[in-house]
Amino acid sequence: MANEQILHVKDSYYFEVPKWLWRADYSSHSEFPDVWVRLDPDFQQWEAKEFHRGMKFDQKIQNMPSEEEFLDSFSAWQHAPENHGRPVKRYVSFLQDEKTPDGKDAHPWVDSTASSLVLSRINTTEYSPLTNGEWSADKIAGYNNALSGKILIPQPLGTLRNLYQKESGFAISRFMVIEMFVAVIMLAVFILYARKVKGGQPTRGRFWNLIDVFVLFIRDQVVRPSIGHGSDKFLPFLLTIFFFVLGCNLFGMLPWMGSPTGSIAVTITLAIATLGIGLIYGALKFGPIGVWLNLIPGMDVPPTVAIIVKPMLFVIEIMGLFIKHTVLGVRLLFNMLVGHIVLLAIMELGVHAQGGIWFVAAPIALVGSILISMLELFVAFLQAYIFVLLASLFVGASTHHH
Repeated sequence: MANEQILHVKDSYYFEVPKWLWRADYSSHSEFPDVWVRLDPDFQQWEAKEFHRGMKFDQKIQNMPSEEEFLDSFSAWQHAPENHGRPVKRYVSFLQDEKTPDGKDAHPWVDSTASSLVLSRINTTEYSPLTNGEWSADKIAGYNNALSGKILIPQPLGTLRNLYQKESGFAISRFMVIEMFVAVIMLAVFILYARKVKGGQPTRGRFWNLIDVFVLFIRDQVVRPSIGHGSDKFLPFLLTIFFFVLGCNLFGMLPWMGSPTGSIAVTITLAIATLGIGLIYGALKFGPIGVWLNLIPGMDVPPTVAIIVKPMLFVIEIMGLFIKHTVLGVRLLFNMLVGHIVLLAIMELGVHAQGGIWFVAAPIALVGSILISMLELFVAFLQAYIFVLLASLFVGASTHHH
């Protein structure tokens, strides 16, 4: 149960809401989402049969195992914990990679070109439970219960392996939707904000004054002191970083959403963007070579010592540059992720308590969840501030002489 709960803070290809808000009511296999049908054991057995038939008759592959032998070996492979639920396509890849002790292909009949051609022709629309055993009412009811509360995101450009992993193409995840929503909100708000302050006019209204407070604080207390001369040209980028991180953090406080900054892909991308801005503007100022040489601090040492010391410092500074930006992304990730995991642990204390312990555990879980949520709200603002502060320091270091 704990592992299932931790999945809720991961990215996924669906939004989860209470089951009563989004009831799945499919009546046959053809109505279920394609990704769900592909995970069905009966479909995977049918898929394996179709693959064997296609290889044997369409491709006329010789020295193949019999259908029974192939299906038995496929089932045995699936019974391994790391292969549970994996389709025949993954099994074929496994067979193609398996080697004999002398380095030859263990299964030469699994030709990669022929296998890909056969697998590409197998799809859910050709699957008919009438020839493989109709799905029982209990199975359909169980699948409906499992899918209730899960709002699957349409995937026009990609194919899913399951609800947490993509198979191919460009798959749209929950965090992508949230990030796009945050970006649209930022675009709308700051277009209006720019119009209001155009020409140096003061803002009017509580909301716009609040935005003004954040903008002026980041400009006067973070960016200018950290970067110094020429800092204003980096202000649009750093303000975008601040409000984007803040918006993503705050979405993690909303029910059934999630925080995109709890994904390593998001935080590392922000760190790489910061690194890129620093190196690009450093190269414009010092030249493509000078930006790297600028990493070496100025030292008044004899030439004989400099020949030894400076190359060592250069290597250390290069490593430090990439390590600092990696840590910039990782620290944001863990600060956001750990808070959600702690909150889930406290909530489970009340959910899973039984008997007389429930009367003690439930109030503790309720109060603890409220307190942790308040702390999470504070951390959402704090981590956005720290991220943009460190980003400003790193950009300043890349665009100024040491």
